[in-house]
Amino acid sequence: MTLKRILGALALLLTPALAFAHPGHGDNGLIAGISHPLGGIDHLLAMLAVGLWAAQQQGAARWALPCTFVGTLLIGGMLGFEGMNLAALESGIAASVLALGLAVALAVRPPLVMAVGATALFALFHGVAHGLELPEMSSPWTYAAGFVAATAVLHAAGYALVRVLPQAAAPLVRLAGAASAVTGAWLLAG
Repeated sequence: MTLKRILGALALLLTPALAFAHPGHGDNGLIAGISHPLGGIDHLLAMLAVGLWAAQQQGAARWALPCTFVGTLLIGGMLGFEGMNLAALESGIAASVLALGLAVALAVRPPLVMAVGATALFALFHGVAHGLELPEMSSPWTYAAGFVAATAVLHAAGYALVRVLPQAAAPLVRLAGAASAVTGAWLLAG
């Protein structure tokens, strides 16, 4: 799938969200859903790292990692809507920032099943956290549409960054991964 097609698909996914962005429709959770992944450094770094890491991969992993994350994030969100919590939820999220940052920093290319499994586990933690933070009086579906769309955009931004930059910039991407890993370690310690 080309970058042009990926960006086109993202534009189509975001079009319904844009229609509700102007006054008169009420939020119903959409804006809260969009802002949740953007407002926390833990979510922001993890979701950008998925895109960066996917772009460092070859073959099916390039699309499988972001798609796995988004799909599992939605499942986790639904579990959170039902009140399910995971033991060590915040630690799991911080560990995802650390692990994904290390994966980018080291440009790790594990077997696809291993990469997809780790990505799904990390997404589950993020999804449950999103679901548990459903604002009162908000539609779970519009809130979910918001956090799914924001997550997809963050993945695409990370992916596009790696794919658009010249190969000489690869050390900068790895440095960004290392900074994310350090932030994840700091979050785990805190």
